[in-house]
Amino acid sequence: MKLSIIVPVYNEARTIAAVVDRILAVDIGPLEREVLVVDDGSDDGTAASIEGSAWRRDARVRVHENPINLGKGAAIRHGLRHATGDIIVIQDADLELDPGHYAELVQPILDGRSEIVYGSRFLNGTAGIPRRTRVANRALTVLTNVLYGSRLTDMETAYKVFRRDVVDGMRLRCVGFDFEPEFTAKALRARHRILEVPVHYKPRGEADGKKIRWVDGFDAVYALVKFRIAAR
Repeated sequence: MKLSIIVPVYNEARTIAAVVDRILAVDIGPLEREVLVVDDGSDDGTAASIEGSAWRRDARVRVHENPINLGKGAAIRHGLRHATGDIIVIQDADLELDPGHYAELVQPILDGRSEIVYGSRFLNGTAGIPRRTRVANRALTVLTNVLYGSRLTDMETAYKVFRRDVVDGMRLRCVGFDFEPEFTAKALRARHRILEVPVHYKPRGEADGKKIRWVDGFDAVYALVKFRIAAR
């Protein structure tokens, strides 16, 4: 079986090389791996950082580019079009989430216990996570659970892992951070079970390159409600 790791990246010149280094170093057992780095119109030197990385000529890594910045969702969808693996992992290009969790994230799918696994930042407590992040994510997750009858603890997690066939019939349209609620809503509507496993989270602030804004929360609420109504 093959694991496809999609890395959407926008203006992460400082971290992209280290992230892919970690992805290539992590032990995933007998699984074959491919890494799809999607540069979403970066203008901060990310392209140069990619080209100068030791892994740039690694056959397991493929780099795709959007000529302009379209958004995280667009970059993930770009990666999905080129992914050839049986299992997909979404990996942000910063260092907030550790690729060392791949084995734990993938194992429930290999065991047949679930088709989708989320890495929850909150199952092991919230120490070190800013209050604003906790409150915003809690509100969005509660709304998700109310609208879709789920029992999630972290709908907005960037660590979404799923079998390829989950998205083969899924029409994904969102181009920004609203990819997270769109994917979750459509997966739950299709009656896929989402299993959560705890992951370590090292939050960063805007000064370190954090890009999500308060307005993205409103976009997430709109997406959750829209896809619930569309299901009726």
